[in-house]
Amino acid sequence: MSRFFCLLTLCGLLTACGEDVNPNYQEEVANPEYFHRSVKQLTDVIVHDIFSPPVASRIYSYSSIAGYEALAAGDPNLRSLAGQIPHLEPAPAPPANTEISYPLASISAQLKVGKSLIFSEDRMDEFKTQLMAEIREIGMPAEVFDASVAYGEEVADHVIAWYDGDMYKQTRTFPKYSITDDESKWQPTPPDYMDGIEPSWMKIRPFALDSANQFQPPPPTAYSLEPGSQWMKEVMEVYKVYTGVDKQESAERQAIAQFWDCNPYVSHTVGHLMFATKKITPGGHWINIAGIAARKADADFARTVETYALTSMAMFDAFISCWDEKYRSKLVRPETFINRHVDQEWRPLLQTPPFPEHTSGHSVVSRACAVVLTDLYGDNFAFDDDSEEEYDLPTRSYPSFLAASEEAALSRLYGGIHYRPAIEYGVDQGEAVGNHLLQQVATRAMITEERPR
Repeated sequence: MSRFFCLLTLCGLLTACGEDVNPNYQEEVANPEYFHRSVKQLTDVIVHDIFSPPVASRIYSYSSIAGYEALAAGDPNLRSLAGQIPHLEPAPAPPANTEISYPLASISAQLKVGKSLIFSEDRMDEFKTQLMAEIREIGMPAEVFDASVAYGEEVADHVIAWYDGDMYKQTRTFPKYSITDDESKWQPTPPDYMDGIEPSWMKIRPFALDSANQFQPPPPTAYSLEPGSQWMKEVMEVYKVYTGVDKQESAERQAIAQFWDCNPYVSHTVGHLMFATKKITPGGHWINIAGIAARKADADFARTVETYALTSMAMFDAFISCWDEKYRSKLVRPETFINRHVDQEWRPLLQTPPFPEHTSGHSVVSRACAVVLTDLYGDNFAFDDDSEEEYDLPTRSYPSFLAASEEAALSRLYGGIHYRPAIEYGVDQGEAVGNHLLQQVATRAMITEERPR
């Protein structure tokens, strides 16, 4: 009896001095919503900090890779990306004889790398504090919690050291885009007449591409002022995109253009008042679609992290490939040409982005992401895209990822900011980039019926 009493007393003391441990803490922390929320927080900060689309793709990809590598260290079904993408060495091994929650380590790694790549660090810190307090409430032993967070941060440091060699810092010092007198070449556009952004992005180290020009698209149509020339036909298609269509079709085209605008910084002038609105980038829109797909498929933590990692990697390589062509052809935008030679009062529906026209970034990036998501979730994965609801645009529904990517590409014609060849060649370019990534990078350690590799 006294022995039983001593055991009860000891248990009581341990509970009073320690913590209540939930026997299911490993399963509960593996709730993919924790990772979804971390990615959404990163998106919100990217919007707040106004990162350009190419730079945003870098933030998404490295933070997602960090989360993936931390998780892969403890999941035998996942294959590390080390040795598959340039110069990425194996992540540090987890500490011996120490229990780790690898989902928590994954979140920790993703948050630390994300924070290292943005400006508003306080926003990431505030979110992390709140999320970690919530995870603590699950009832994980303190030593497991601390070891897991620490291991995730160690993996994050490993990824930070790796991404530091991708030429991003060096390109900050490279020359700006030089404007010439050649009317066929890109010129800054209204209303802000900004410099061409990221003219050296093709120098950034890719993940799967062997070079930025590996999938170089055909050049744009030859510039011409001759009436009836192919160039003028393409110009007039943009100029008259709302001519001769009924009211319903016109409204639908405008809705498509607005839905896929994804311009991170749009200037507005009302009288003497000037202000700007911020929105997600094109890549941010596809990251959101990746999350929509994972949630609809009821993807577990591993498949969720895998989805974000592969989608962001496809996006990253797509921007490198696209920007390589943009600053090779340096093609004039429709707004500039039409104002000079057709109608000086004409304005596109959307604000023209500050970089050359050919090829369309939306076309390349959307197709590359759609190819990856199709590989993950299938050809006919229907979904409702509510990515733009927080910007007061209604949900749109799609029968597949490829259908969504086709609409995203065509939206640039409806928006008045791209000629048709930039769209069509861009789709082919994105298809090649996405398929190449899938051929070069394997995330599953074994072939499964669920996802053949």
